Amino acid sequence: MLDKKVAELLNTQINKEFYSAYLYLDFSVYYEEIGLDGFANWYKIQAQEERDHAMLFLQYLQNNGEKVTLDAIAKPDKDLNDKLQVLKYGLEHEQYVTSLIHTIYEAAYGVKDFRTMQFLDWFVKEQGEEEKNAEDMIKKMELFGDDAKGLYMLNSEMAARVYSAPSLVL
Repeated sequence: MLDKKVAELLNTQINKEFYSAYLYLDFSVYYEEIGLDGFANWYKIQAQEERDHAMLFLQYLQNNGEKVTLDAIAKPDKDLNDKLQVLKYGLEHEQYVTSLIHTIYEAAYGVKDFRTMQFLDWFVKEQGEEEKNAEDMIKKMELFGDDAKGLYMLNSEMAARVYSAPSLVL
């Protein structure tokens, strides 16, 4: 049985991950509307990854005999009208999610819940990758985004992204 606070934080994280999926789907819609279908593809796949993360948290709780409570998912509230700013919102959001994962990890560490800490290790690594991807996209947009040919190539790069299921198995 999990510590009550740890279980509560894990349960809350399910909602946060579904919100992340919803936010990135909103980003995808924005990019599709302005004609950057590659960026739309990238964020559509990112939304799928976030849904996968939510399901991993859900399954972990169920595997540990905990009740799962699904809350309402908040509507994304970012003003999407600048292709670079959207990427910056993405980085800001990933940094926020990293802080949430760290909070759960700290709570698990505090009660010597080594199993949950091991489960969270994958997410700690994943968040490092997420932040790096977001930073790289911002750098590339700052370098090439104002040049039509550069933006075309960058959009093509984003269009090449394909979905792959998470490597974490419960």
